[in-house]
Amino acid sequence: MHIWLLEDDGRTCRSISPWIDGTMKVQDAVFMLPGYYLGIIDITTAQRILFIADGAPWIWLRIPALVERLGINPKKVRQVVDFYHAVEHINTVANLRKGWTQKHRRQWVSHQKNNLWNGNVDEVVSAVRDITKGRSSKRIKREMLYFENNKHRMQYAKTRNSKLPIGSGPMESAIRRVINLRMKGNGIFRLEDNAEAMIMLRSFYKAGRWDNLFQLATAVNGMENK
Repeated sequence: MHIWLLEDDGRTCRSISPWIDGTMKVQDAVFMLPGYYLGIIDITTAQRILFIADGAPWIWLRIPALVERLGINPKKVRQVVDFYHAVEHINTVANLRKGWTQKHRRQWVSHQKNNLWNGNVDEVVSAVRDITKGRSSKRIKREMLYFENNKHRMQYAKTRNSKLPIGSGPMESAIRRVINLRMKGNGIFRLEDNAEAMIMLRSFYKAGRWDNLFQLATAVNGMENK
């Protein structure tokens, strides 16, 4: 989970540190994290709120409940599937299409990528549907459902014009800095509880919020002592 603030012109706000955290627990526990941190920063005062993620249904199914629980005006909320994840799925569709030359695949992918970028989502959905028509492959049908179910989250031209991001670059960066560079590697083995604690420590450190973590820890200790 990575929460960052934007300036009016769409640039990342450098004067306010982001909130980063993660967990190895189940999906409902994952969604407790943004609920907690968005409550801390009083997200209801934000002008606009953008949720960016990949196309995993379990994520999007939980967002309405999160919005309601936090008392957010739904009209402020926009949902976007990460543009680069969507492009990966376009490539997957092309690779599943038998009988095409590599040149044809590249041309088709390039054309559909441009359609996505320029806001022609219905054309992309139609093109994917044409490829899947009459085919029984579960993988192809899964890709078709991915685009049909998420087309309202693929309004990339409108999102860019609103000076909002269409990619989850900061999130991918957080995964690399918090998880990959410290938690993974040859000869590294951790108990799950220890890994959970390390993820939190790394998240606060890399977000520039080490002092906040210390304050949270002392507040918890103070409550326990009482």
